[in-house]
Amino acid sequence: MSQFQDAGVVVTGAGGGIGAALARRFAAEGARVVVNDLDAQKIKAIADETGATAVAGDASAVVDEAREALGGRVDVYCANAGLASPGDAFADEAVWAAAWDVNVMAHVRAARALLPDWLERGSGRFVSTVSAAGLLTMVGAAPYSVSKHGALAFAEWLSLTYRHRGVKVHAICPQGVRTDMLTAAGSAGELVLAPTAIEPDDVADALFDGIAADRFLILPHAEVAGYYQARAGDPDRWLTNMNHLQRKWEEAGR
Repeated sequence: MSQFQDAGVVVTGAGGGIGAALARRFAAEGARVVVNDLDAQKIKAIADETGATAVAGDASAVVDEAREALGGRVDVYCANAGLASPGDAFADEAVWAAAWDVNVMAHVRAARALLPDWLERGSGRFVSTVSAAGLLTMVGAAPYSVSKHGALAFAEWLSLTYRHRGVKVHAICPQGVRTDMLTAAGSAGELVLAPTAIEPDDVADALFDGIAADRFLILPHAEVAGYYQARAGDPDRWLTNMNHLQRKWEEAGR
């Protein structure tokens, strides 16, 4: 029997892509799933397909309603909703604020709502869909890169602070995944991410492999581990190589 049989699972941003794949996988494992998205029609379709319960609305405020739908208990929370947020340092303040609110603060708000119950009973699992951009960076997407670094930092903080009290944390950091977000990344995504893009189901498989191995960092693209090590081992060389990529993107006409 799956360890998630009858577990209460919440997946935000579940209208498509990685979120829908996670919802399908948890449902297949026997979990009782709540799917959340701003798009009520999309999550209704996923709910009808998987037997999940649809809770439409802002991911920042879904915990209480989701908990009620699950009979008072959330065992796994997948903070998957995110914004691609391309732009440079001159991106509008509203773009920066939205990226920070969705990609970081929605995770913080969810944790605030979940932690009291989890710490009281000594168990809970927080799954943060970050991005390889949170470990590395992404050309042409300053708000996205910065906020995803924030999402990773918060996931790390949760893990180091509460792991001895039974709270498990996983940070999923894929490169390109064939979703609407990859399309939204525009020409930078086509240059950097599309050549090695994987399917959303591959991300779900990587998460479940990581859960079985009790790993914090989930890397659906195995090569990201090497890039991360190179970045830490020789930051100047890594930045020079990334600048070459930036120049290639500029020369291609963005």
